[in-house]
Amino acid sequence: AENSYARVKFSDGGEVVLRPASQLKIDAFKFDAQRPQADGMLLSLLKGGMRSVTGLLGRRNPASMRVATPSATIGIRGTTFHAELGGPGTELPPGLHVQVIDGVINLSNQGGSQNFSAGQFGFVPNFNQPPVVVPSNPGIQFTPPPSFAGPAGAIGGVGKSGGLECSI
Repeated sequence: AENSYARVKFSDGGEVVLRPASQLKIDAFKFDAQRPQADGMLLSLLKGGMRSVTGLLGRRNPASMRVATPSATIGIRGTTFHAELGGPGTELPPGLHVQVIDGVINLSNQGGSQNFSAGQFGFVPNFNQPPVVVPSNPGIQFTPPPSFAGPAGAIGGVGKSGGLECSI
């Protein structure tokens, strides 16, 4: 909703914080602490923006973790990053804008593929044009409420046997 953030915490310790008026679909999430080869996560950012902090799944099996967007697929390589979809109703030009805080991500689409490292910003206008490094922040602003700096809220059971795989 407008003027609200959502924090999704996964059982592997990873989390996604959604900006106001954002839509995220969890297409697949599989994490088994004893079977890294079975790990997998696919998210779809449909609208708005997000900050992602990789959990154990992304650190031990990074190729199994992706975020799909209308402009490119984000391959996670054990990292913290921001992704925002620009266009009408935003301050950013149409397309996918990214900022890497820690680690590396890879943007790929029909136009090509590009790695982005900590401190870099990237942009891809649509699924047919290649991702490019941009020299400075194009206007990505991500400031969740201070309460999001600590552990996830009061929902228990995440990661426990028979418990939830994610909490909101």
